[in-house]
Amino acid sequence: MANQQKQNTDTRKHAGSGRWVGFRPEIRVVDCTVRDGGLMNAHAFDDGVVEAVYHACVDGGIDCMEIGYKSSKRIFSTDEYGKWKFCTEDDIRRVVGDNDTPLRISVMADAERTDYHEDILPRDQSVIDMIRVATYIHQIPTAVDMVQDAHDKGYETTVNLMAISTVQERELDEALEVLGQTAAGAIYLVDSFGALYSEQIDYLTRKYLSYATPTGKEVGIHTHNNQQLAYANTIEAIVVGANMLDASFAGLGRGAGNCAMELLLGFLHNPKFRLRPILKCIRDYIEPLREELRWGFDLPYMITGQLNQHPRPAIQFNAQTGDRNIVDFFDAMIEEE
Repeated sequence: MANQQKQNTDTRKHAGSGRWVGFRPEIRVVDCTVRDGGLMNAHAFDDGVVEAVYHACVDGGIDCMEIGYKSSKRIFSTDEYGKWKFCTEDDIRRVVGDNDTPLRISVMADAERTDYHEDILPRDQSVIDMIRVATYIHQIPTAVDMVQDAHDKGYETTVNLMAISTVQERELDEALEVLGQTAAGAIYLVDSFGALYSEQIDYLTRKYLSYATPTGKEVGIHTHNNQQLAYANTIEAIVVGANMLDASFAGLGRGAGNCAMELLLGFLHNPKFRLRPILKCIRDYIEPLREELRWGFDLPYMITGQLNQHPRPAIQFNAQTGDRNIVDFFDAMIEEE
């Protein structure tokens, strides 16, 4: 116990202290507004919104913008989903041009839902800089191949291990051992259901670091706000040593949403980040979408988070018209338990 306490203290000293606890030059911030927010409107943002987020990221000093998914058109219909579900080269370039800026562009590719051999071009033919492979624990073999394919094509890569709150520890250790040997530059801790608390984030971030650091990888953190802990849990991961941080403008994301970019930038105290362009984009483009998309903390999302369940039932509940009885929803969710 004494050794563990010393290790905790040493880690926090390394990360910083007081108001500068979040200042580390090696930290990189990834904007997920369009990609995660697209889960609330079938990825049908118009170009004006995506372009506004892009320019705000550039002007705000954000390190990377995730513009959407690389999804298979054999699995997902273009009649049902907008262009940011597929992120063709033409669609991305229509918004960012050749992206002659320091901002890096990323897309997410879901394991078993992406025709990655064909749809992800060689890096020298694309404006995309980073491929982020999202995988559930049972899809690890596919994810490993996807990372290698993207790496061989010249991309920076990450692996985002989803729904980690449902994974048994032995399975997690085995997965991290495998992912630590891949070409991925970072392994992400993803609280998909917004179910984790700070103590769990602390423990899991240390575990991820124990596998990532020896192989030269970073650890990333992606949180959801079902229990109003997305920001707090992101801070916890930063203090422990996570250096790749996901956030979105006004927290726009699936269901309860993500860590809010405007909060995160204030915590990091890095002069390279500028808050005003982010706030302007939120005012002009993001907040006008709130009534339609209805993301953010509310009681149905809180309930699914506390029960460590996918927010899908809460999204369906919120989409209902007429009387929506939260007690009935709670009772139904408890019965499923």
